This record gives sequence, structure tokens and C-alpha cells, in this order.
Amino acid sequence: MYCSELGEQWHAARVEPSLAHLDAASAGRSSHATIDAITAHLHREAERGAYVAADDRAVDLEASRAVLASLIGHRPEEVSYRDSARAALRGLLNGWTLPMSPIVWVGKNEFGPNLAEFERRDFAVRSLPESDVYGHIDVDALENMLQFEQPDFIHVCHIGSASGVVQPVEQIVAVAHDAGVPVVVDMAQSVGHVPTVTGADAVYGTARKWLTGPRGIGFVAVRPDARATIDVFFSESFIAGQLGIGQAASEVVELGPDRVYSELATIGRITRERLHGIGSWEVLEPLDEPSAMVTLAPPPGWGSSDLHAAKARLLESGILVTAADTWRAPLAGDQPVLRVTPHLDVRREQLDDLANAIRTMGY
Repeated sequence: MYCSELGEQWHAARVEPSLAHLDAASAGRSSHATIDAITAHLHREAERGAYVAADDRAVDLEASRAVLASLIGHRPEEVSYRDSARAALRGLLNGWTLPMSPIVWVGKNEFGPNLAEFERRDFAVRSLPESDVYGHIDVDALENMLQFEQPDFIHVCHIGSASGVVQPVEQIVAVAHDAGVPVVVDMAQSVGHVPTVTGADAVYGTARKWLTGPRGIGFVAVRPDARATIDVFFSESFIAGQLGIGQAASEVVELGPDRVYSELATIGRITRERLHGIGSWEVLEPLDEPSAMVTLAPPPGWGSSDLHAAKARLLESGILVTAADTWRAPLAGDQPVLRVTPHLDVRREQLDDLANAIRTMGY
């Protein structure tokens, strides 16, 4: 059985998977309705021409933008689309009037490719202090730091790529804004997963993960009253994908975002409790961390190649997870992790199968 009635609804709206899909953080499983929205528009483009087809769906495209905007706490006119979250970050940085060699403060869970974008532009990157061993940013320490120094902006990965820790973004935004410092939030792993109305100056993310929209489309949104001069130009993007991300977002809204977030937090707790203490594996988040991203440190002495071999063995047995290498969060240390990210329709027996499969690995 599924973890809840909500899981039953979620599952019924999708194709039956051929394996235990515990990898929403890589790419969630789109619903029948989302797939239909995309393919119907592709047929329409072939029948009427791409530009005429887009004009035909102008009202629906605006509705898609509006429902996504509602999830992230922005107005529809503030949302622009890109090909991916990384392309959205590039568009944001390219449109930002910043001084030479700007200073950015980041959490230690910062996504490696984001750091590469900063370094490519000669940004001075400083990592923020943490309040505990799990990696939560220390808001009190940040507030104290801001009394003596202000970066050009703070960049926060709401949830990183290699840890299920949810950063206290609203509190970070509050203390940063009190000091006149803008905040940018990477929502790639949080939209559709945890509450994402943060008050940040700019946010960006992607459709394909917890929101379970299509691959090939991301978004960026900038407030007109942002504490920085940011001009993100609208760009042509995957029009069918815009309809797809709108459909995916509308499904979360119709189910009730708070209900979805609460259920995913419960699934995260259930998953951690089931995997905690299995063999020589160690769950790295607090058991009650309010996310469904669960990371496991492998047995002592394991390296990246061992972890990838374990992932391959799990896939052979019908369980899909991610071997998360250290490039995903290079500031957090040199330990690769096994990432387990079930969505709403996870079955308890799937977690049992995973626990049984990894129990003897490493002995």
C-alpha cells in the first residue's frame, strides 16, 4: 500500500513505473495530464505552425505562468523561462548590474555548478557558518556578520543536491533585507517539495524534479523592487514545456500545496526511520527534517566508484536512486552519498526492499 490516500491519487494520475522510482530529485514522474499537455501542443505546432499555435494558447500560457508564480510567491509578469535552472542562473547573473569582482555569501550546501558560474565571473565566494552538524545556515551568526560587512548578495540553495537539509530561507531573507542585502534562492530541489514563498529578491528553479514537469524548462523570477538592479530578459523557450510546467504546478495547487509539503515531509521521516542504522549506512539528516530528500553515508572506506557500483546493483534489482558525488556540494566535504528521494506514491515495501538490498553491502 502507499503511504497515504494522497499517494494513491498521485500514483493513479501517472503511468505505472517499471521499477521503484526513488529518484524524484533527479527527475520526477510526470502525470498523464502533463504529458498530454505537452504532446497536444506539439501536434498543434505541426498542424498550425509554431507561432500560430503559441498565439492560439496565449490564455493558457498566461495561466501556466500565473499558477507557477503562485507557488513561488511572485507575480506572473515577474516570471521568465529558460532551458534549465542553470540557464536561469546564467540569465540572472548576466542581467545583473554588479561591481567588479562581486562578493557572494553561500551555504556549504551550495551546488557545485553554481559555484562554477560564480567563479567564471570572478566572484569572491564566502561560505556561511552553520548552526549544527547537519549543515543548516546559522541565521544568528549571519545577522551578526551583516553588522560588520555586507556582500553584494547572498545566494541560498533552499535544498542542496546532496543533502535533504532545508535552509531557513525566510529567516535569511529577513536579516539580509534588514541589512540592505539582496538574496537569490535556488529552488531547483524545493519547488513542489517544500514551501517556496520566501520573499527573496530573485528565485529560480526547474520543472523536472519534485514538481514533476518536463525536462528542458526552468524558470527565474525577479521582484521589481529587488534590492539590486537585475534585468532578466524574456527569452524564447520550450512552449509546450511552458504548458507542461503549468499543468504540473496546477496539480500541486489543486491537491493543496501545504498538504503536499506535509506529506512529503512525512515520507522523508518514514524513509529515514526505515533506513537509519541499516548495516553500515548512516542517515545524514535529522530524522524529522521536513523534506523527502534522504542521504546516506556509505560504509567506511567506500569511495565514489563503490557507491556507483551499489547504485548499479540496486538498479539491477529494480530500485532507482542516485549516487551523489562530491561535485554536487564541494564546500560540504569529500564524502559521496547515496541519495534516496521518494515522491508521494512511494510504497512502504519499496523502502523495505531498499533497506534489505543495502543491509549487507559493505560487509
